[in-house]
Amino acid sequence: MLRGGPCPASLASRAVTYDSDALDWEERIFMNFEHTEDRRMLADSLNRFVSEQYAIEARNQIAYGSEGHSPLLYSQFAEIGAIGALFPEEVGGFGGTGFDISVIFECLGRGLVAEPLLGALVVGQALVAAGSDAQKQKLQALMDGSLVAALAHDEPGSHYELNKVSTTAVKQGQGWVLNGAKGVVAFGEKAELLLVSARSAGAQFDEQGISLFLVPGDAKGLQKRGYNRLEGGRAAELVFDQVEVGADALLGQQDQGLALLERIAGYALLALSAEAVGAMDVAKDQTLEYLRTRKQFGVPIGSFQALQHRMAQLLLEVEQARSAVINAAAAIDGEDRVARAKALSAAKYSIGRIGTLVAEESIQMHGGIGMTWELPLAHYAKRLVMIDHQFGDEDHHLSRYIGSL
Repeated sequence: MLRGGPCPASLASRAVTYDSDALDWEERIFMNFEHTEDRRMLADSLNRFVSEQYAIEARNQIAYGSEGHSPLLYSQFAEIGAIGALFPEEVGGFGGTGFDISVIFECLGRGLVAEPLLGALVVGQALVAAGSDAQKQKLQALMDGSLVAALAHDEPGSHYELNKVSTTAVKQGQGWVLNGAKGVVAFGEKAELLLVSARSAGAQFDEQGISLFLVPGDAKGLQKRGYNRLEGGRAAELVFDQVEVGADALLGQQDQGLALLERIAGYALLALSAEAVGAMDVAKDQTLEYLRTRKQFGVPIGSFQALQHRMAQLLLEVEQARSAVINAAAAIDGEDRVARAKALSAAKYSIGRIGTLVAEESIQMHGGIGMTWELPLAHYAKRLVMIDHQFGDEDHHLSRYIGSL
């Protein structure tokens, strides 16, 4: 249902030159970068819902509260199709392409939405790609918002490496026993379903020997310590102490989980990058408005050439970030692993660098007021900085890109 080109409502052109004995001509191919009507309607509905129900005061009360999100509002996000749009039609969704995902998370970024949609996306895409028929039945609960899911992969002492897994999975009878620890699991405290990476063979950094397991959030032996995140929402430290799961908990092939882990991490990179673009747009607009209205020496400070130059540079950087996200959204559905991964790392690197720049410049051009809790900009700045540290920061993804992954 949700099909078509990338987000910006603009046109770009690309020249393709043919040069041979028989042909000597140039054809200009026009690429339509407009939303489909269905996607525009969904974006309008989602933006309207966020502006009405998720105003900054309500958002901060939810995001910094003991729950870290609102179960009621989360179910309403599901009702308007925000979760279903993350998955393909064949499993009951009505989207699932890279552009569907990017438009949803860009809307979420504009409203600083602190709800567990990223966990639903990552765990749900893992179920779509490798789940058995029985496991895929959980997708309906994910899409209607009645099931909160989370990816438990990062471990204490790790540095974004997907192949660094110390948590162990040992065969016991027909099932498995998990032991180890996972850190900074977004909404891990409240998650009813955890997708857990564990080493079923090999050494700590081996690419082979990683398996993925679906673990109930209330499994015996699972210890959780939840806390509020700096930018809002909740996270948790998890300890697996002799946690027993059945054979049906294994997702995909035993010892071959790294490829699936890389695939679903790619969806997270796209979602976070699109979210950052939405947040950048708001921070940019609020800064522009401040430059137009704040006066010094009897004139708007936006008339000062130094600030004009800084703002112009900021606008260009935001558009560069948007282009990187469009490129990633176009590449994520492709079959070329290297091209897909490079586009995603390029987007996440760009978002990390530019997001930090937008946060710093916006606050500096606001002056001291930019740091105050009451000003929404301060919360956008925190979120932009923290996005850089999820699923690999800019240094990590620059290294991956340079090293051809």
